[in-house]
Amino acid sequence: MIYNSYRDNKPSRVAVSIDKHLYLHSIMSTRSTYTITAALPYANGPMHIGHFAGVYLPADIYARYLRKKGHEVAFISGSDEGGAAITLQAYKQGITPQTLVDTYHTLNKKVLADFGVSFDIFSRTSHTHHHKVASDFFLNLHQKGLLEEKESEQYYDPQLGIFLADRYLKGICPHCSFQEAYGDQCESCGSTLSPQELLEVKSTVSGATLIKKRTQHWYLPLGDYEDWLKQWILEDHTDWKANVYGQCKSWLQAGLKSRAITRDLDWGIKVPLPDTDGKVLYVWFEAPIGYISATQEWAETHGKDWKKFWKDPQTRLVHFIGKDNIVFHCLIFPSMLKAHGDYILPYNVPGNEFMNLEGKKISTSRNHAIWLHEYLEQHPGKEDVLRYVLCANMPETKDSDFTWADFQTKNNSELVAILGNFVHRTLILCHKYFEGEVPPLGTLKAEDQEVQAQLATITQAIGEHMEAFKFRQALARWMDLARLGNKYLADSEPWKVWKTDPSRVETILHIALQIITHITLLGEPFLPFTSKKLADILDLSLEQPYVLGKFDYLTAHHQLKQPVLLFEKIED
Repeated sequence: MIYNSYRDNKPSRVAVSIDKHLYLHSIMSTRSTYTITAALPYANGPMHIGHFAGVYLPADIYARYLRKKGHEVAFISGSDEGGAAITLQAYKQGITPQTLVDTYHTLNKKVLADFGVSFDIFSRTSHTHHHKVASDFFLNLHQKGLLEEKESEQYYDPQLGIFLADRYLKGICPHCSFQEAYGDQCESCGSTLSPQELLEVKSTVSGATLIKKRTQHWYLPLGDYEDWLKQWILEDHTDWKANVYGQCKSWLQAGLKSRAITRDLDWGIKVPLPDTDGKVLYVWFEAPIGYISATQEWAETHGKDWKKFWKDPQTRLVHFIGKDNIVFHCLIFPSMLKAHGDYILPYNVPGNEFMNLEGKKISTSRNHAIWLHEYLEQHPGKEDVLRYVLCANMPETKDSDFTWADFQTKNNSELVAILGNFVHRTLILCHKYFEGEVPPLGTLKAEDQEVQAQLATITQAIGEHMEAFKFRQALARWMDLARLGNKYLADSEPWKVWKTDPSRVETILHIALQIITHITLLGEPFLPFTSKKLADILDLSLEQPYVLGKFDYLTAHHQLKQPVLLFEKIED
């Protein structure tokens, strides 16, 4: 019996509600193919909570959710190991670029895995296969005559003997007179800049006053794609997040200029043309191609057809990024894909804003950050606590703030007092009254039907928020399942009813256990370690797809294991 709510051949309100949700599930759950990418982290330092909250946690939540719905997913990322950022960081540390990227690729890959991020592959752009794919991509555009080749003046550090990337220039902002604006953006007024606009430009590495030298490079003429981008984004993708859409609109209204796709550098992917010694593919040209090369690498080792994930028009490509990468993933990379002609375009780019720490901007240079590897060392076993708090504060539409006081409150007041309390009470009562077996479902009362109706409503809302990339709201509704269960137990008082009507207690605890199964299955995208603990206690497979409105995940007399505390209170 699934609903036990039909009487006199007339479905009750809960039955109608559940049938409606099952219908919605059936029309929403057609098996689809998704390529999910998470921005490639630079392998020049460790990762902090801002990186995790902005990119890798939402990407993992979405990928896990899609798998839970039965979709085919390729979840792709890897270390970005090219560019001046790598060489200059290696220079500061007195080591080779290869030593640097090996160190941080290993560290960051392990940290993300330790936090449960379920990549299908976490590759690296120093891989020889990526070099070939990126080179072939460049040659495709070059041979079609789609690139511009021109000479320009760029800033050169005479002390280091290298041309400097925009981020390693500092000067006076022409808009607000901030003394330490970078060559690509002023952190004071937020203006996007070019190095030529800065006043009194100096090197952030050596401190030397820079000179200008002429050099030759290849450019992607973004202006040629401006009309197409206006149609594709501003007309066809009005459903994109407002912060992403707004930034794209601002850039398109200002007009797009040609952008260099090569750099003067010894470290990186060599420009695959004659007489180009000392020139490499610009990191922001070749890095997103890493999504393609990593997918090929994964497909080859897993017997998959990589083309299905990048060339099938039915596949949905979704990029998870921070707001500083919106331009590259919404304007530049799509223009590259359009120019190449063989690849699908992004279905959505749910870019996030930034997370601050205790009211101040996270700063790696000032060590004002919570480093993920240090958190794991200092708070073992609390991976899901951080996942929960970061998701609850995820900077989806505006910058958000992380505080340790809020971390403690959410752990104690929500994870312990609401979720942990409901689960533990239910399981303890099942062991006390029924020797750890799932009791049978008896005749439903109006309050039971109302709980089932609310369960169906909440689970439907979770799915709708997930589909819209509103993970904060989805998480809040998921916690509402535990609130629903707590209220149901408090109102039903099975510990009192047991003395007069044990069969009624069977129904109460059966329904409470069904709520816990939905918490377990729907919670896996958010708190995978906790869901694994719950699944072990319930003897429930997490591999099964989630079916909206399903109430027979656990059948009568199914044996439960002894409960364990899911979370512990954090003292002052």
